[in-house]
Amino acid sequence: MVVKVINRSGNALPAYETPLAAGMDVRADMPESIILGPLERALVPTGLFVELPEGFEMQVRPRSGLAAKHGVTVLNAPGTIDADYRGEIKVILVNLSNTAFEIKPGERIAQLVVASHERVEWQAVEVLSDTERGNGGFGSTGK
Repeated sequence: MVVKVINRSGNALPAYETPLAAGMDVRADMPESIILGPLERALVPTGLFVELPEGFEMQVRPRSGLAAKHGVTVLNAPGTIDADYRGEIKVILVNLSNTAFEIKPGERIAQLVVASHERVEWQAVEVLSDTERGNGGFGSTGK
């Protein structure tokens, strides 16, 4: 699939790091570092603008390394970039650790996954079909 992109950052375009990777790392585009204190969040620009085809979205997901090593993650994961959005892609990062974290210019801050999606048409009914699970909710299938 070809996706139109404007890159106003000084960074290379996001790219797949391995042949079977689903996500592409995206980098921070800012003139200087941002210090993210414990429990603080920041809207980090990427300098990227995209035009996705109809029926597709771009998901902004956390990078597992930042989450595991530093407690830094994407706050609204996964964030969604809709096909009709033309603004800059920005990433909401949050520091869930108890120590400050420095986000440096050009640092890999999140990953982008392009996925197809369906649109639904609701059908109002009075009864739903029965299943083995039924209305069992959170924790109902565990021990």
